[in-house]
Amino acid sequence: MHLQSRSSKKGDQVCVGTLIGKAGGFVSANIYSSVSGTVEGVAPFRMVNGSTCQAVAIVADSQQTVDPACVPPVVTDKKSLMAAVQACGLVGLGGAGFPTHVKLAAEGIDTLLINAAECEPYLSTDTREMLECSDTILSGITAVMKYCNIPNCIIGIERNKPECIDLMCSLVRDMQGVSVKPLPMRYPQGAEKTLVETCTGREVPQIGPSGKPGLPADVHCIIMNVTSVSTLGKFLKTGVPLTTKRVTVEGDAIAKPQNIEVPIGTLYRDVIEACGGIKPDVELGKIIFGGPMMGGASPSADYPVLKQNNGLLLFSRKMATLPEPDPCIRCGRCIAACPMGLEPVEILENFAEKRF
Repeated sequence: MHLQSRSSKKGDQVCVGTLIGKAGGFVSANIYSSVSGTVEGVAPFRMVNGSTCQAVAIVADSQQTVDPACVPPVVTDKKSLMAAVQACGLVGLGGAGFPTHVKLAAEGIDTLLINAAECEPYLSTDTREMLECSDTILSGITAVMKYCNIPNCIIGIERNKPECIDLMCSLVRDMQGVSVKPLPMRYPQGAEKTLVETCTGREVPQIGPSGKPGLPADVHCIIMNVTSVSTLGKFLKTGVPLTTKRVTVEGDAIAKPQNIEVPIGTLYRDVIEACGGIKPDVELGKIIFGGPMMGGASPSADYPVLKQNNGLLLFSRKMATLPEPDPCIRCGRCIAACPMGLEPVEILENFAEKRF
């Protein structure tokens, strides 16, 4: 969670884009109202991961009136671009939720990597962003390259999205320094270290020069999710900050699986209802926010969609029940297959013995 100082109180009238939570530090991001209406109250809320934060409850007026203060920012250099990114409240929309302006503060970068791998099963929000919002993806890329003085950009897309590869290739053909890289269909292709190596051939060190875990910036790269850079392009054009999120609603328990764009803060149960609800003949077994690999399980549908949530998966009791594991015969194939160089056999043994 990002640290904020409260900027709203009970009874305040807010519009779409009104600041309701101000960033509490550099590694933090502003929170804006995603609806217009009246603040009903501000109170502690326990999130699905167990942490507690201040939540602003707003009674929407159904008008979705945009705050008059939302005007396109004036960007002339890196400093003003950073200020615009902060004003947008932009974070990594692929799932990490890390404030984007912190990434862009890095110096000595020669390659901007656009993460459009979308390697998690079920999720397709980035795919729809590429097909429906390619103009703002390109304008966001252009702004970052220009004002951060980054000469090269590689858009990495897994090969199971040929329509996206064809579209982006056709659009960047005349853009200097920008190229599209088809990626192997292999999880976790979107992980930052894997993406850097596949796109550039560079290896992010385990430990960086600072003595802390290595980052893409240590090999002169910055990674932005494709929807993140598109959101930046939209903000530079309209001045409306990050207030909505496209979510893939999928799984065998949902009546009408689809991608749906919702105001940030919408409860899962309202998203489920908008997608036809749970199938009448199905017992809901599990709710997952995010993808099945990196997402988390939610104990109920009474939690809000956050900036970084890109999926809401609903599985029946049957699908959610894990099969009994077969005995490990120590063939070593999992070690050879693991793209992260892990030792799954050792992990399994330690987990079984509760050595963690």
